[in-house]
Amino acid sequence: MDIPKILKKVLNKNRIPRLTLMILGTFLLGLNYNMFLKPNDFIVGGTTSLAIIFNDLFGWNDQIFIYVTAIILIGISFIFLGKDKTLKSVFGSILYPIMITFTAPLGEYLASKFVFEDMITIVALTSILYGVAYGIVYKMEYTTGGSDVIMQIMCKYMHISEGKASMLSNVFIILFGGIVFGIPKVVYGIIILYISSVIVDKIVIGISESKMFIINTSKIDEIENVIINELKLGVTRIKAEGGYTNKKQDVLLCIVPNRDYYMFKEIILELDKNAFFIINDCYDIEGGTTKNKERGLNSLY
Repeated sequence: MDIPKILKKVLNKNRIPRLTLMILGTFLLGLNYNMFLKPNDFIVGGTTSLAIIFNDLFGWNDQIFIYVTAIILIGISFIFLGKDKTLKSVFGSILYPIMITFTAPLGEYLASKFVFEDMITIVALTSILYGVAYGIVYKMEYTTGGSDVIMQIMCKYMHISEGKASMLSNVFIILFGGIVFGIPKVVYGIIILYISSVIVDKIVIGISESKMFIINTSKIDEIENVIINELKLGVTRIKAEGGYTNKKQDVLLCIVPNRDYYMFKEIILELDKNAFFIINDCYDIEGGTTKNKERGLNSLY
């Protein structure tokens, strides 16, 4: 089974709408940076926050810093993550800094016209715009590069989850920002990260960490083999019986990380267009297949 070919076919579906929404997402991120993050010295992690910090400490041009770090991180990604994963993030790594430059005049204009005295309102608006923008980007199966590269390297070599890697890198940057800008900025940054992460999860697919698929298919052996040997996910066969037909047939139960939800569903439908499946939120998983090796669809594309 040529899974890479199927993945390519799935990714090529609706390419123009996906690219359009990716551009919209990075536009909103750039606008949010220039309208809220930079003027208020909000530190939420990532290279943009480092740009704000070093601009305050040394007077470095924040946009030049973001461009330079993006190029450096692309090189680091080639070394530690390989060509395939790097090429996947190059588009976002270049587009995001361009959008920061492109939206600078608009962001500065809007920031001067819409002045809020209440910091709670500013934090709320920042969180919503930040969450919606990143939600759109991730929903379209793209990434903005930058600190995502560091996160993926940590996942690969430290054998930790993406969530933990992201938390570690962001906490370090936020604490660094707290030393420069003070404790209140740390609190604001944490609030923005929390609210925006909830919005991202809701936009991407629900609020749980994983999805539980129950799959009824006439190609059960083929799909089971693909899940185990190609997608590197665990799967369980369950004896089932139709309530109306009384027909006995096995079904498959598989837990899929949220980031792989869309791709997994499309792969199943490519293998069996008549497959029937039920999808539920899965909030907690203990035991099962080891998490210490790279697994899931993320290792394939």
